[in-house]
Amino acid sequence: MIAPHARAKPEAMALRDEQGQVTWAQLDRRINRMIRALQACGLKPGDRIALFAGNSRQVFELMIAAGHAGLSYVPVNWHFTVDELAYVLQDCEAKGVFTDEQFAPVAIEALRRVPAAGACLKLIARMGPSPSSGLAPDERPDPLAPDEKDPHIEVPAGWMAFEDWLALADSEEEPDHQSAGGPMFYTSGTTGRPKGVVRAGGGSAPIETLRPMALGLTQSLNLPLDGLTLLAGPYYHSAQWAYGFQPVMAGISALITRRFDAAQTLALIDAHRVTHVHLVPTQFIRLLRLPQAQREAFSGQTLVRVWHGAAPCPPEVKRAMINWWGPCIHEYYGSTEGSVVTGISSQEWLERPGSVGRATFQCDVAIHDEAGQVASVGESGTIYLRNRRGVSLRYHNDIAKTESAHREGGWFTTGDVGWLDAEGYLYLTDRKIDMIISGGVNIYPAEIEGVLASHPAVQDVAVIGVPNGEFGEEVKAVVQLAAGHAPSAALTEALAQHCRMSLAGYKQPRSFDFREALPRTETGKLYKRLIREAYWQGQARRI
Repeated sequence: MIAPHARAKPEAMALRDEQGQVTWAQLDRRINRMIRALQACGLKPGDRIALFAGNSRQVFELMIAAGHAGLSYVPVNWHFTVDELAYVLQDCEAKGVFTDEQFAPVAIEALRRVPAAGACLKLIARMGPSPSSGLAPDERPDPLAPDEKDPHIEVPAGWMAFEDWLALADSEEEPDHQSAGGPMFYTSGTTGRPKGVVRAGGGSAPIETLRPMALGLTQSLNLPLDGLTLLAGPYYHSAQWAYGFQPVMAGISALITRRFDAAQTLALIDAHRVTHVHLVPTQFIRLLRLPQAQREAFSGQTLVRVWHGAAPCPPEVKRAMINWWGPCIHEYYGSTEGSVVTGISSQEWLERPGSVGRATFQCDVAIHDEAGQVASVGESGTIYLRNRRGVSLRYHNDIAKTESAHREGGWFTTGDVGWLDAEGYLYLTDRKIDMIISGGVNIYPAEIEGVLASHPAVQDVAVIGVPNGEFGEEVKAVVQLAAGHAPSAALTEALAQHCRMSLAGYKQPRSFDFREALPRTETGKLYKRLIREAYWQGQARRI
């Protein structure tokens, strides 16, 4: 996959991060060595390795190499505790583990609990400079040579430094016996333990199958092949992987940031002439809250596509971004299981506010009612998806969850709720797992959250169902206030009045609680389970 790009543009930058950069020719040689080094460690097609490290060149390189060695690589949320990481290592049966200095203590302790996870390979790499230094728009000193050993790294007993491991390779020539590998992402785990999503063909498919996948996604997203990707979110999220990593496989260079910073993002886009980036609504909000002078200084003329998704975007926020950045703003709906399901342009969204678009080339979309029948136009129901290439999926080590998510004909669901209009545009209502049932009436929190998010005093909000002796559940809003606002009886009434103006009586929150912050992942998803648990403790039921 990399060799053609190395021949076409050997001296062009392929990957760049805070630590340095590699050209396409250097990347090709490094990938060849990594494939050989993986094989030298005894890893075979179909085996799995876990990646528990921050965004970096090395992570991208290792994913490319594993993808050519027929291996399945498991990007792990770097916020995981020892217990959570140990669970994933055990569940995915990892034979190798990659980490960096920042997260090594957690990885080392997790491996004490699951020693078999590192039976073939335990790698550690330094990810300097420190995350706080950022990726400066100006040029840093000479980047690290692609095979340079780092004398500063402290390697724990039983582990290998990344570049020392790379030295195990006996050649830089293209290895024989390559086959297509790929990622196994774990669901976010907002309800119970996360589950690995397995797609058919890992480790056994010809390497050539990677090319149409990368090119197809890149073309469907209208990303320029001579452009530059900015990775501004964690690669362990399937959307960031798709929008950041897959274009590299198609020959598009990538600028990799370790952490998102709103001001830095603007500077990088202009300084490096970034053409596309994936963002989430939380990042939009942070960008919009930058001082006016910083926002006005931003050009953004090179941006071709700014894709956003992963969480619902408040309409006011989206309109503000379109007004600021223009029609390059595009939205998608997707999931770890379903990949990119629908897409919608700025113009389409302005004509159909609230829609997440029509089905992409990858998926068919249908709405099923409670009886399992195809719903009528405009009727809300469970969203079912079907991969047009016939790719099947299953949840690793969970046959029951796999079977419950599927129906005949290759249709499956992730539990999302929505409806289709006459032209096939999808509108999301909520997730079934978040649905509130009060007095036998179904209430979907997303609509209420959208109303509250439009109030200037609200920075973040979660609407949940809490116990009610008469109705089973009642609606509660848990609110994080914006700067300059404090909880008070007057503010509570103002929020209630704001809801009364837009929502039917049965949807309006019966109470408001205020928190300093709400638990969200870096991809913008609320951990609603954590919020709900505080209100359901001691209850024999949870709904």
